[in-house]
Formats: sequence, structure tokens, C-alpha cells
Amino acid sequence: MIEIRIIDEARKADVRLPNEPFPLIGRMIPACADGIWSCRVERFPPEAVTEMCFPDEDYDLASAGGDTVFLGAYADEKCVGLAVLRRDMFRYLYLDDLKVSAPYRGQGVGKALIGKAREIAAERGCIGLYTIGQDDNLAACLFYLGCGFEIGGFDNRIYRGTSQEHKANILFYLDNP
Repeated sequence: MIEIRIIDEARKADVRLPNEPFPLIGRMIPACADGIWSCRVERFPPEAVTEMCFPDEDYDLASAGGDTVFLGAYADEKCVGLAVLRRDMFRYLYLDDLKVSAPYRGQGVGKALIGKAREIAAERGCIGLYTIGQDDNLAACLFYLGCGFEIGGFDNRIYRGTSQEHKANILFYLDNP
């Protein structure tokens, strides 16, 4: 059974849950017409599927401050998932990071972290959550849509001048009930 809880000083090392590779199986292509977002999915042929791993973050519980919450997902007291929430200047709580250890993916751990994040957003007077997914991280984009997030924006310039210039960010929003 997975237990979701706020990471405190006793478990501060858990905020450094390492990133693990994930497959790049396709791309989400959003479109906006009359203020309504939609998307289509482009799946890569098997020979074009690659793998990516984000660099590990240097999270530090002590220096994060009161505007950051670290949520851990625990299986038998072992941290197997992490959500990092940050207060933003808007009325949405920013889901800055969400990761689940590879052996636990597809088992509801990410959805459980999102559920707890929504509770925290409501407790803090926020109207919901928002996050960003890279358009070529199709599994993540589909995960967010599957959790009830809606597309609320698209940024195709953010990576210009970098090694990831071919990517874009999709903004996802999830309002509290």
C-alpha cells in the first residue's frame, strides 16, 4: 500500500529521489481555437522511440522555505515518488516536479500524489494546480490529462538556443472541485 505524506526533517533525504529514464514515445500537439484548447497525439514509430532522463535536482528541505512543500509516496517506508509544490504569484499552486520510481509507475502512485497536492492547494487557498509538460514527453502529458488536468497554454520558444530547441512546453491546469 502506498502512503502519501509531507516530507519532514526526519525524512529530508527523500527530497533527493533520483530521476530515472523514461521513454519518449510520441508528441502532444495542442491547438487553441476560440479560447478552447484541444490536442492531437503523434506516436513515434518503434525505431524512433528514445529514452530521456532529467538531471537530478539538488533539493534541500532546509532552504526550500515555507512556500515549498515536498510530498513523498512511500511503499513500506521507502520513498518511491516525489511531488514538489511551490506557491506562485497566481492563485494556482505550481507542481514543479513529479516523479515516480520506475518499478512503481503505472500503479497509481502519481495519481495519489496529485490527489494530495490538490488537498494542499485547497488548504492554502489556491484554486488548483498547474504544471508544465514537455510536448515530446507524451506519457507525462497523457498522464496529466488522465488526472483531469486541462491544457491552458503552449510555449514553443522556451528552449530556443538550447540543446532541446526542438521541444515546447504545454501548460496544464487542474481546478479544485
